[in-house]
Amino acid sequence: MKKKTGHHTFTVLIEQDEDGYYVATIPALKSCYTQAKTLEVLYPRINEVIELCIEEEEFLLMKFIGVQRLEFEGSEINL
Repeated sequence: MKKKTGHHTFTVLIEQDEDGYYVATIPALKSCYTQAKTLEVLYPRINEVIELCIEEEEFLLMKFIGVQRLEFEGSEINL
């Protein structure tokens, strides 16, 4: 876990849900997410939610490695 002071870099995952909303999650901060109808509205909200989350909890040091889209059929993963 990391202390709350100083400069921090977070990976943010942005997805679009079935209603067209953009949903941003910050994996290093448990239960830290926000959403908006447009990306222009989403970006400031990401800053706000990160500030709120780091005030309330410690965060994990995580290094971004990559993204893989997995397709599930039954109980098997198709790469």
